[in-house]
Amino acid sequence: MTTEQKPLNSGFGPKSTAREVLAGRDLTGKIAIVTGGYSGVGLETTRALAEAGAMVVVPARTQEKARTALTGIPRVEIETLELIDPASIDAFADSFLDSGRPLHILINNAGIMAPPLQRDARGYESQLATNHLGHFQLAARLWPALKRAGKARVVSVSSSGIRFGGVDFDDPNFERREYDKWKAYGQSKTADALFAIALDKRGQANGIRAFSVHPGGIYTDLIRYLPTSELAALSAGAGTLKTPEQGAATSFWCATSPQLDGKGGVYCMDGDIAEVISDFDPQLVDQELTGVLPWATDPELAERLWLLSEQMTGVKLNE
Repeated sequence: MTTEQKPLNSGFGPKSTAREVLAGRDLTGKIAIVTGGYSGVGLETTRALAEAGAMVVVPARTQEKARTALTGIPRVEIETLELIDPASIDAFADSFLDSGRPLHILINNAGIMAPPLQRDARGYESQLATNHLGHFQLAARLWPALKRAGKARVVSVSSSGIRFGGVDFDDPNFERREYDKWKAYGQSKTADALFAIALDKRGQANGIRAFSVHPGGIYTDLIRYLPTSELAALSAGAGTLKTPEQGAATSFWCATSPQLDGKGGVYCMDGDIAEVISDFDPQLVDQELTGVLPWATDPELAERLWLLSEQMTGVKLNE
């Protein structure tokens, strides 16, 4: 059953915070995993989930940095995970599965943005490998725990970076075309959105629903690769900047809101399902993206990406 890509008039908006979305919701007994849950939007997402009573597992590349950031937040477990390393993903997932616990919420929040050309050990471009393929493998490996929950949600953090373009199925790793860090970023964030569509289709029978999220324009550690000269243009395209807590609101809404019961496979922003924008001009670099673009909502492209992701990772979902 597909959900229409159309706002629900949820009552939330761009200035809503995670705490406002929380609104007394009780997540006691729920278990969540938030990748990158120790900085920026991820940290505020972890905080909101924990304050609502959930146990939150935060996989981190840097344990010490995570421990420092998460000090004082209750019900948090810190584990080791490197999303660009398939063996690390398997080790983390195996450890969680061995615990026998269900997984009620998986938030694929971690990511990188616009670095110089880098490749993983397989030769894959780093943004696609980290932002999409790592989370694809993680969700597939954690599938038994998501099914065990009986009713689970998977949230993938996309971005207004979808404005830079869709997935290049002929050359996803920039092996034959010149590397463009923004096209690579846009490809990875479009992939996050398409992933949610295909995952939702496969998860519905087991009560697993998936969503993608644009958190809004926020200055976090994500901008670490950018020279100052590029920040102004990036901010213009992102619209009014948000605080990390405002940025976490839509992730928290997608992960927990009863307004989304029975729904899934949609791209969300500002605490609601986003509208599809048909008149966007990618040549206008300062044009604010007020919704989702068609190439990030196409179910046929989502299925094509799913098959490509299976081929690139060697991982298939055990449905």
